[in-house]
Amino acid sequence: MKRHVMKAAMAAGAFLAAITAGSGATAAATASPPVPPPSPSPTGAQPTCPGMGQMHPVTSEYDYLSQMVPHHQDAITAARQLQRSSRPEMQQLGRSIVTTQTAEVAEMKGRLEKWYPQSPAPSPSGTTMPDLSELSGDQLDKTFLQHMIPHHMMAIMMSQQLLMHGQAPHPEVTAFARKVRDDQWAEVRAMRQYLAQWFGQQNMPCIPRVPGMTPGPHSGAPGGPTPTEPSPAGT
Repeated sequence: MKRHVMKAAMAAGAFLAAITAGSGATAAATASPPVPPPSPSPTGAQPTCPGMGQMHPVTSEYDYLSQMVPHHQDAITAARQLQRSSRPEMQQLGRSIVTTQTAEVAEMKGRLEKWYPQSPAPSPSGTTMPDLSELSGDQLDKTFLQHMIPHHMMAIMMSQQLLMHGQAPHPEVTAFARKVRDDQWAEVRAMRQYLAQWFGQQNMPCIPRVPGMTPGPHSGAPGGPTPTEPSPAGT
């Protein structure tokens, strides 16, 4: 009889110990702060597309110009490599980007020197384009297109943000941002067509949602819609 009582007491003690341990673990879990959700992108792109890199919100005319100068220079460096492409379309695209954006860099630097002489000069903040110097043939063309599409989208989003928020006190910069947005939007459409025609829809990078532009799809999936012309907002 005593043996049965002792076994019962030991079992009860073990059960109480288990309850106490479980309660302690539950209390500790309850006391831990919850993990906060990711902050929404200030540019309106949800989610950010791979290859677009870190885009800082445009807060002023100076901010726009100082970010856009190194962004253009990044594109120029990559586009020069297309003269080694065997496709005339890619060679022409490369020449167009180099010619247009080199002139735009000179224009932006002139505006910065004239209107913001006391502010820091633009400086590279990291590239979103890979080194293409060792690539050739299909690999050169495919890699360029897959990375230049999201690279262009960053410029489009920055320009649209400046226009929608009315952050440019100078009408010259408003006109410039509109031209950058529209020219690069047209180039994105052409590059998507090249990529689909030569390498298939499965290699298509995504297009983020751009505020004020329709339809603004996140069209990274094969067969997704292509971007359309900007809506009247921000024009």
